[in-house]
Order: sequence, then structure tokens, then C-alpha cells
Amino acid sequence: MRGELNPQGHMFSYFSPEQRVPRDHLLRAIKRHADEVLKPLAATFEVMYSDTGRPSIPPERLLKASLLIALYSIRSDRLFCEQLDYNILFRWFLDMSLEEDPFDPSTFSKNRERLMGYDVALSFFDAVVKLAREKGLLSDGHFTVDGTLIEAWASLKSFKAKSKQKTPPPDDPGNPSVDFHGEARSSATHESITDPQARLAKKGAGKESRLAFSGHALMENRHGLCLDIHIRTADGYAEREAALKMLARQGRKRIKPKTLGADKGYHTKDFVARLRRRGIIPHVARIESRKTPGLDARTTRHDGYALSQKKRKRIEEIFGWMKTVGGLRKTRVRGIARTQLLAHLTGAAYNLLRISRLCPATG
Repeated sequence: MRGELNPQGHMFSYFSPEQRVPRDHLLRAIKRHADEVLKPLAATFEVMYSDTGRPSIPPERLLKASLLIALYSIRSDRLFCEQLDYNILFRWFLDMSLEEDPFDPSTFSKNRERLMGYDVALSFFDAVVKLAREKGLLSDGHFTVDGTLIEAWASLKSFKAKSKQKTPPPDDPGNPSVDFHGEARSSATHESITDPQARLAKKGAGKESRLAFSGHALMENRHGLCLDIHIRTADGYAEREAALKMLARQGRKRIKPKTLGADKGYHTKDFVARLRRRGIIPHVARIESRKTPGLDARTTRHDGYALSQKKRKRIEEIFGWMKTVGGLRKTRVRGIARTQLLAHLTGAAYNLLRISRLCPATG
């Protein structure tokens, strides 16, 4: 029998968003774990806001909304606020009723800026890592480090000489034609007027140069969870310095790595020596023509070295997810501080997704 359309519908409908979310939906486990790690941050949230004035967006919703943006590859705050108006799943995840108004895009963006002043994104990321540790998902001894380029929110047309030169007015002020062929351009002589902290960088020989930041991650080898993520200026030396800084943070948490896997970009005498001084065995991919004390056959002959070289490739899964799903291929904000905030929130989303798959929480 053919069904018929009923454009009139019901005058009244009584249901809650809870009824519309399947019992086995993965977002249920992510929500439960996210709510668990947000509880200890309540004291920080109290300090962030005044006792008087108009109520703002609750910080718990700001953080959980950032998780949704990463998990569902939403390309902008404005698009998320638009979807929040009609997406029942999003409203359920944020504990919003169907009658509540969605966030104003400008208010949402400005309120998220407040998170930088109190390192809330870092605290949230660390709380997620702590949750994984409490569930026995982390390895305390064997880590991997790697770096990648994150394209800046700036065009090559904005990359101009630092010295003030008189130039003719543009033919199109909104999208001027720029001919820089044959011109020697580098970060030493030029900078972006859109994002001065971005630097000209490329992934390798023969690749095109782009304005970018340098992103770095520290991974534990057991389940491939991200222990730390750090954004720096793309100056060519950031990888090794960022690795040592992330290891130092783990040391302050009383975590003592035994081995550190890395690619050939980390094969330098200084880096290997500094790892040895920290009591860390460098499982770094070797450049055969380079002789480095502390990274020779006495290290590479062991089965553990081969295992670290196999495991270290899993860190590409972190970068791959963050860029293709989490939207971190090209940052949507300007400056290192804002990109670091975005990276911590995206990293937290990745870890919560991994934790929820490894330790599903239903109901």
C-alpha cells in the first residue's frame, strides 16, 4: 500500500533528544568520557567568569562543541552554529533542550578566545590523557615523536618584503594580481601581513613552499594515543626542540620514557646526546652515512629498535586524522597561540575517539 504525505503533521510532539540517539551510538561513549574529564575543571571555570553580568556560553559546552567540530569535520564556527539550530544529535551532546536558541557565531568565537587566557584547552587535553592512563591504555616506557606542517590561514599574496617599498596601487584591492616570479623571497626578508607568525616552509625537495606552522606530536606506542601536541614556528629546527620540550613535560608528570622512536629528521649528534643524558634510548631512524655516538649497532641490533621503527609509523595516523577529519590541515585561526588552542582541542577529540573505541561505554 502506498504511503501518503501528511503536510499537516501533529499539532504537538513530545519527545526528548535522548530518545533519538541510538543506544549503541559511539557518541554516547565519547559524551560520557568527556563529561568525566570536565568535572575536575569546574574550579578553573569558576575563576574565569565574574559573578555578575549576563550569563555567557558555559565553558563545558564550548569545549564539547569544539569536539563536535573536530569529530564531524565542520569547517567553521558559523556553520556549526547553523547546524546546532536543527541537529538533534548535537543538542543532545551539549545537553541542550530543543527549545534553547543556538549560539550566536560571533559570541561563540569570542567566548572560545577566553579559553586561551587560562590554558583551559591544555588542561582539557591533559585530563583526557590522564583518563586514558587511569584506564590502563598508555605505555609509560615507549614513545614516538614526529612533526608535520600545518598550513597557515594566509595567502602567499600576503607575503611581502619587510622593508617598506613604494608599490603601485593594486588593480583589484579585494584580490590583487601579484607577480612574484623571479623574486627571491624568504622568511628572513619577507613576512605575511595577514599572519606575521607564519613562515614560508615546504615538506621536502621539489615541493611547493607555503606559509605554515610546525606541528609536533608525542605518541605512546601501545595504543597510538597522543600524549602531547605542540605548535611552533616553522624554522627548520623546531622538530627536535619541540620533542625535547614535550619529553620535559612528561618528566614533570613523573613519567620516565625508556625509548623514543623517530624518523631520520631527528638523527643529529646533539639530539641523540641530549636523549642519552635523559636516560632515553634513541630509536631514531639512521642516516647510514652519518656516524653518531649513542646511535650505532649496539642500539640498532636489538629487536626493540626494529619494533620501535615499526610502531613509529602509527603517529602518521594521528596527523592524518587531525588533518582530514579534525580540520587541522589548514588552520582556521591566525597566530601560534590560537593554532595551539585548536590543536589541543583536536588532539583531545582524537584521544576521546580512541578511548571510546577501546573502552566503549553504553547506556
